[in-house]
Amino acid sequence: MFKTSIQKLKSTKNLTIIALLIATKIAIGSIYIPVGDNLRIYFKFFITALEGAMFGPSVAIITGTLSDLIGFILFPSGPFFIGYTISSATGGLIFALFLYDTNITVLKLALSKLFVNIFVNIGMGSLWSSILFSKGYIYYLIQSTIKNIVLLPFEIILLTIVFNLLLPYLIKKGFIKDNPVPIKLF
Repeated sequence: MFKTSIQKLKSTKNLTIIALLIATKIAIGSIYIPVGDNLRIYFKFFITALEGAMFGPSVAIITGTLSDLIGFILFPSGPFFIGYTISSATGGLIFALFLYDTNITVLKLALSKLFVNIFVNIGMGSLWSSILFSKGYIYYLIQSTIKNIVLLPFEIILLTIVFNLLLPYLIKKGFIKDNPVPIKLF
C-alpha cells in the first residue's frame, strides 16, 4: 500500500494534481460552515480525504506535512508548533488507510472520519492545546470530545455527498478504482 502510493509521485500529472490539492487545502483552510456557537465544519478535511483516497498513505503523509508547513508560512496565526504538522500528516494517513485502493462505502467514510476525530482532533489536539496553553489535558479533552461528537454526523453526511459527487469523475480519470455510485452503505 505504501509502496504503490509512493510510486504515484513518479507521474508529472499526479504531481500537478497533488500540488493543486495542497494549494486548494491551504486556500480553503479558513472557510467553514457554522453549525452552532463556536461549532464549525471546515472544508480542509474533504481535500485530505480525497488525497488519501486518490494517492494513498505515503502521499497523504507528505501532502499533510507540506500543506501545514506552507499554510503556516503563508498565513501564520501564532508561533509554529510541530504538533499540528504531525496531526495534519496523521489525518491524511488515516483517511488513506481506510479509503485508498478499496471500494469506498459510507461505512468506510464514517469510520475514517471517526478515527480522525478521535485520534487526531480529540487525542492529539487536546495534547497540543495542553502543551501550548494554560489549561490541562483533561480540560481540552472534554471540550474537544463534545465538539467532535456534535460535528461528526454532519461531517460524515457532507463527506458522503462530496464523494458521491466526485467519484464518477475520479473513476473515469483513473484516480480511484471502479466503485459503485452512489456509494453503498457497506
